[in-house]
This record gives sequence, structure tokens and C-alpha cells, in this order.
Amino acid sequence: MMRRRRTAELALTIAAPVVLLLIWEILSRTRTIDPLFWPPPSTLWGTVKTLFMEKDLLGDIEISLLRILGGFVIGTIPGVALGLAMGLFWPVRVFFMPIAAAIYAVPKIAVLPLVIIIFGIGETSKVMIVAVSIFFLVALNTMSGVLEIDRSYRDVAMNLGASRWELFWTVALPGALPAIFTGMRLSLGFALIVIVGTEFLAADKGIGYMIWQSYQTLRIQQMFVGLIITGIMGWGLTLLLNLIEHLVMPWRADA
Repeated sequence: MMRRRRTAELALTIAAPVVLLLIWEILSRTRTIDPLFWPPPSTLWGTVKTLFMEKDLLGDIEISLLRILGGFVIGTIPGVALGLAMGLFWPVRVFFMPIAAAIYAVPKIAVLPLVIIIFGIGETSKVMIVAVSIFFLVALNTMSGVLEIDRSYRDVAMNLGASRWELFWTVALPGALPAIFTGMRLSLGFALIVIVGTEFLAADKGIGYMIWQSYQTLRIQQMFVGLIITGIMGWGLTLLLNLIEHLVMPWRADA
């Protein structure tokens, strides 16, 4: 029964993008949409091979992934720590909530000039804009997870003499793990959006830079290849995070 369910899940997962591409192909071939601006997906394969062989597409993908993963790690670890503290201790929560609400509402691309001023125009600024963008998103989700833990668990730990550090590790962190991974999943998608936007404006390499340059020179097929690869990157990163979640929380994987 479980094997049949997993086979059905895999089939449906693959079917969704295939159906979308098929509809696109039919609409373009029948000229329901303009094939000049919406070329049939079947015609993009030659562009993909050219980009890999002549334009270093693999290098663009690699550098974008490194920027995403670097910023994700730098933003997530302190974000989880702050979220745990905000959930456990009300003075920390009251102190940081106005800052978190204000910064979270600011469009992250608007912060890019300030990040460049602080960190320069090199790779550090591109990694840090991702970290800054996801920091409070992770922190707020972690805080929500801690606040949803039954108060009795915390009381039992404190009655047994647990220190604040032990509260972090034995109560807050395990209890908030589902919310933490939800925040990380949202942050991963957000990181991809931010880095592509950043590469539009302040990069000379990366998948976002390739998309923007293709648009400016009206290389429509190349632009669509970049967009499709961006979607595949997001899908792959989400699958990787799901795998990590299943390893960390096997009881949820079984459910």
C-alpha cells in the first residue's frame, strides 16, 4: 500500500510540470500565443546545449547556488538561535519584535545598496543580502514554534532544574523543529528570489545575470532556459531540504 502511494506521488509530481510544458507547446505551435515571445519548449533544447558548451551555463548555476547556500546558512543559524530566545523569554521577544516587523516589511532589494556600501561589490555582499533577507523570516517562524509548545513541558524541565541552555536543547529546539523547517523552506524559496533579483542589478555572473542579459538583448529562448533552470533549482533545493527534514525528524517522515 505504501509503495503504491509513493509511486502515485512520484507520478503526480512529474506529471505537473510535464502537463504545463505540454500546454505551452500546444499553445505556441497553434500560435494561440506568439511563438516569437513564447517559443515551444521543444525548441529550447538546442539553446540549452549551446549555453552549456559555449556560455558556461554550469558556472552560472554553480555560483548562484553557492550564493544561495552561503547566505542561507549565515542567515538561518543565528535566526534559529534568536527565534528560540524570543520564544522562551518575553523580554527578548518584546525587544526584537519591533525591529523584526520593520525590517521584514522592507523590500529586500531596497536594502541592496546599503549592503553593497557595507560589504563592497564582491561576493560577500551577494551572500549577505540573502542572509539579511531570510534572518527574521527564520527567527519569527522559530519563535512561533516555541510559543506553540505546551507550557507544561517547559515547567517540568524547570522544576527538574534545567538551565536556560538545557531549555534550548531539550524543550525549545525539539518542540519547534516543525516550525523551524517550515521557516527554512520558505526562506529557501525567498533566497532564490532575492539572489536572482540581486544578480539582475549587481553581478556579472550567475543565473539571474544571464536572464537579465538575455532579456536586454531579446534572446528569448536563452531567457526562458534561465527561467526554467531557476525553477528546477528551487525544486531541487526544496527536495534537499525535505531529505534533511526526514533525517532530522524521522517520525514525521513515517507519518
